[in-house]
Amino acid sequence: MSEHGFEAEKLAKRFGKTVALDGVSLAAPRGQVLGLLGPNGAGKTTVIRILATLLRSDRGRASVAGFDVAGQPGQVRGRIALSGQHTSVDEELTGLANLVMIGQLLDMPRRHATQRAAELLARFGLEDAARRPVASYSGGMRRRLDLAASLVGRPEVIFLDEPSVGLDPGKRDELWQLIRGLTAEGVTVLLTTQYLEEADALADGIIVLDHGRVIAAGTPAELKQQVGGRAVVVRLDDPADTEPAAAILASVADRSPERSTRHELVVPVTGDDDFFEITARLREHAIGVTELSLRLPSLDEAFLALTGAPATTTDFTKAA
Repeated sequence: MSEHGFEAEKLAKRFGKTVALDGVSLAAPRGQVLGLLGPNGAGKTTVIRILATLLRSDRGRASVAGFDVAGQPGQVRGRIALSGQHTSVDEELTGLANLVMIGQLLDMPRRHATQRAAELLARFGLEDAARRPVASYSGGMRRRLDLAASLVGRPEVIFLDEPSVGLDPGKRDELWQLIRGLTAEGVTVLLTTQYLEEADALADGIIVLDHGRVIAAGTPAELKQQVGGRAVVVRLDDPADTEPAAAILASVADRSPERSTRHELVVPVTGDDDFFEITARLREHAIGVTELSLRLPSLDEAFLALTGAPATTTDFTKAA
């Protein structure tokens, strides 16, 4: 058995004159989440389609659950699930009927399919809605049912393409908990997302694609460190202290801090000594703070530095 849930080496793919992938390599150990990030057109969806046996690469090799995607597509398909941006369940059927139907399509006896459906509905908190038409479900309920549908066949690897699109923060957090539960059971997840805080919260490793190439790889913390630098963040108790506090930060860091509308000052520093010096001077001048921290760049800032595109304005929702 391979130690990796999936892996790919030097994948290449062209569509006419357009280069979609140009030597992409990646791997995820079993039971981990790999985040696949990149601006629109970077090649994310092409990678997923190749790993899911929906598309053949021009060059390179890939395997899922230890099986070669080109030479053993049947074995791969029996071990994966794909959940896209839009729910794929039938709105006219009940939640229970949807899951039973999928089980039977997977050649489960009806009794086993019904039992598996009941297990998943309980796990995803949908028991009370099991016999209601999906058309009556909220967006969060449909997303949970869609993820449950992808688990009917007990896949070893799941490809999640924008799983939390359209969910409010509370429902998104519920989904995150469910994904963490899957990896705890040994399921390997490939995640694409437009919410970089989602990748930061869930991904054990991240691959950043741009123009069909891997431009960065590592844990979220490692990507932040690649960008370099740390910053002191000061949020003041009293807005009247803004100018003296800004003067202190500027004198220590040798540059003027950035200011926000929340009475927050942010200044890059070279290390811990600057942070402790700022802390001491703020105390010396009796300047009260509600927040004082030394932080790495955010994953959004790292993404901007790596790709030149702010994540908040990058269109992740189109096929790449």
